[in-house]
Amino acid sequence: MNGCDARSLLHPYLLLLLYERPGHGYDLIGRLGGSGVSDVEPGHAYRVLRNLEREGLVVSSWVPSETGPARRRYELTPRGVEHLGTWTPRLAHLGQVIAAFLDRWAAASRGAADAGRAASWS
Repeated sequence: MNGCDARSLLHPYLLLLLYERPGHGYDLIGRLGGSGVSDVEPGHAYRVLRNLEREGLVVSSWVPSETGPARRRYELTPRGVEHLGTWTPRLAHLGQVIAAFLDRWAAASRGAADAGRAASWS
């Protein structure tokens, strides 16, 4: 999934990654890529993180780094955990909608392929 496709899922995905463990921005972007959500622009990820912080779902603090400047570390708040739970039924429904689409596409493309084969036999 490229960054454009994942844009609407970045919000819950970042919450999930922070639920698993806190991290800094580039760590989270790398973890997104490792989860199949690649090509997320860092600027967009940081905007989403700032919005999550404004909403009280995430907190951040500056943490010194052994290899360079301090980095902002993000952590999920209890409210963020609760909000993440509200995504579960919504994403389950989205999964069902996508599965139904893929099933219909498979059936339609089989039908079109069968019609094409039938036309070539005539």
